[in-house]
Amino acid sequence: MATILRNWSYRYPWLYNAISRLAALSVGGEARFRQLPLQGLTITPEMQILDLCCGSGQTTQLLAQYSPQVTGLDAAAVALTRAARRVPQATYVQAWAESMPFPDQRFDLVHISAALHEMEVTQLQAILREVYRVLKPGGWFVLSDFHAPTNPLFWPGVALFFWLFETGTAWQLIQLDLTMRIGDIGFQVQGRSLHAGGSLQVIQAQKPERR
Repeated sequence: MATILRNWSYRYPWLYNAISRLAALSVGGEARFRQLPLQGLTITPEMQILDLCCGSGQTTQLLAQYSPQVTGLDAAAVALTRAARRVPQATYVQAWAESMPFPDQRFDLVHISAALHEMEVTQLQAILREVYRVLKPGGWFVLSDFHAPTNPLFWPGVALFFWLFETGTAWQLIQLDLTMRIGDIGFQVQGRSLHAGGSLQVIQAQKPERR
């Protein structure tokens, strides 16, 4: 059960940014945290990229360095306003991630960072299906989010963070086998790595090419 700090972190961008930077120290800083899902991928300027649940555009800014064809999607108008100020060259769409207003096979790369833990399991499943739908064959789905720590020393910090800033959906996520669920949708999971004592998972999955 989150405290009032959760509401404050969404209301005041400076607080949210401070929390994000502090949490990212466990993986070597915010810049490395943003880069982790993209490591090893070849991203070209011709690629159509979707930053799903883009928030205030921190990762949108990074993605725009790879391609001028970046779209940020979020359900919150205030978040998109902040993102547009941060990365004005990107395109922004206000919509729910589980019902995206894009045609089939629209994007070459879909990225989502630290957002799936906000979703109920049924929402999460719907989002995964939508990502599969809007990706081109051969396209990449990359994500980072919480994971149950494999190092016991990280459990107190994760539990405290969840209590202060998260809801029950975060606990639900770390009990799921996310790679299995992504595979069940039809993706081929090409890479999965754990960081920060196992409390962060990074997954890279590919939509199969047409046969």
